[in-house]
Amino acid sequence: MTDATPAARSRRAGRSNPPWYLLIAPAAVAVVMLVPLVYLVVRATEADAATLAALVLRRRNLELLGNTLLLTGGVVAATTLIALPLAWLVVRTDIPAVRLVTFLGVLPLSVPGYVMAYALLSLGGNYGFLARVLGIVVARPAGYWGALAALTLYCFPYVFLNVRASLAGMDASLEESARSMGYGHREVLRRVILPHLTPALFSGWLIVAIYVLGDFGAIALMRYEVFSYAIYTQYSGAFDRTYAAWLSLMLLALAMVPVLLEGRLLRGARYARTGTGVARSLRRIRLGAWKIPALFFVAVVVTGSIGLPFGILAYWLSVRPPWTELARVGQAFLYSAGAAAPAAISTVLVALPIAYLRVRHPSPLSHTAERLAYVGYALPPLSLALAMVFFSLRLARPLYQSLPLLVVAYMISFLALAMGPIRASLLQAPRRLEEAARSLGFSPFAAFVRTVVPLLRRGMFASTGLVFVVAMKELPIAFLLAPTGYVTLSLAVFSRTSEAMHVEAAPYAAAIVLFSSLFVGLLLRHEGKE
Repeated sequence: MTDATPAARSRRAGRSNPPWYLLIAPAAVAVVMLVPLVYLVVRATEADAATLAALVLRRRNLELLGNTLLLTGGVVAATTLIALPLAWLVVRTDIPAVRLVTFLGVLPLSVPGYVMAYALLSLGGNYGFLARVLGIVVARPAGYWGALAALTLYCFPYVFLNVRASLAGMDASLEESARSMGYGHREVLRRVILPHLTPALFSGWLIVAIYVLGDFGAIALMRYEVFSYAIYTQYSGAFDRTYAAWLSLMLLALAMVPVLLEGRLLRGARYARTGTGVARSLRRIRLGAWKIPALFFVAVVVTGSIGLPFGILAYWLSVRPPWTELARVGQAFLYSAGAAAPAAISTVLVALPIAYLRVRHPSPLSHTAERLAYVGYALPPLSLALAMVFFSLRLARPLYQSLPLLVVAYMISFLALAMGPIRASLLQAPRRLEEAARSLGFSPFAAFVRTVVPLLRRGMFASTGLVFVVAMKELPIAFLLAPTGYVTLSLAVFSRTSEAMHVEAAPYAAAIVLFSSLFVGLLLRHEGKE
């Protein structure tokens, strides 16, 4: 007896062989991503055994490892201490102006880490903000504490967004059941709420850890010795490319640890409600006498993460109005957009067939293709850029310091960002539309273009915008791969800030912040409509 039910036919269709042209994008991604990394390994191992042993086993590597872990752990802890109570206040309490507080809690994403470091560095010194305005001369922040402050103030919205979404989706009946069993507020928090926030916290921690491990701008400006800073100094100063390659491999191995650890810790865990009926909505807690301390906490967070960089930028722009610099700022903006726009378009075009392959033709091949996209996102940008440098110098020299090579590196690094919205849209697109089009005589490709693409426009637009904005702010990859004289906004800010030219850097930093703030506002507005 044959199984001819619709569900069976659908399962057989899901296991059907995909058209050959759908395999082009995954194959290209595998080649483009793996070949430079393989060459990085080759470059790292081409020295003799004694030299390799001296490079790998030197004491400085342990110091770099300790500093890197210390900074990553410190930023993860500090961002949690800010994001967790802030998310609780906006979701679970009657704090005034909830939408405004939410917007201010996300707005620091518009201030990249290197711009946050610029703002902190602008405070100190004989000619800094405090010396000019208040007559107080303080040392510029540097080292561990400077890097910790800059990265924490930029990264905490990643944890805040994850925890906020998890708190908003939690079923209130879970807490009510715990209280009916005699648990107090602390026991409910420890036994019910925090365990259900674990996936959100792990997701936020993963993003923060990957960012900190791969950060270059804030760490280099603060002169803190971690792997990424050591790669920068070896590449730009010492010209010891073999040691730089080994440092890149060590950083790559370290960056894969949180990725693997998160999946292992959450394996088999279940957090969905199992009862029937509609989930109970949450009731907001009245703060009462705690309203003033809560508002003070929000004010401190907002002042540090938004007030400081915005105020510093406004001050330096008032010291020297940017009108004479606008032409150069516009040129830097066009250079940034000239790399970010083709990167965003090409990334979406590559992500589309990979996402379609994963949703419509699930198989080990499609799963591997999707995993490769996320490996690219987990790669530390400096390691990826250095691999592309080594690869282009040896095997594709015409591509060295060319715009196409920069665009390809952006595509590898941001492919995972484009996958999310497109995959979500595909999951909502009914398969029967394609089947109906094919029954009318259309080819698989024509059926896809006529029936599915119109339904993917919103997801493709969101992916394009997300990759474009992130690429506009990107620094490490542009630092190593941008063509000579191709000065983007991020490179202009970094080069001037590293020379303590805070007034000169202000117009470029302001352009980045204003452009990114517009995107954050559009993102939250779209969320509100949804």
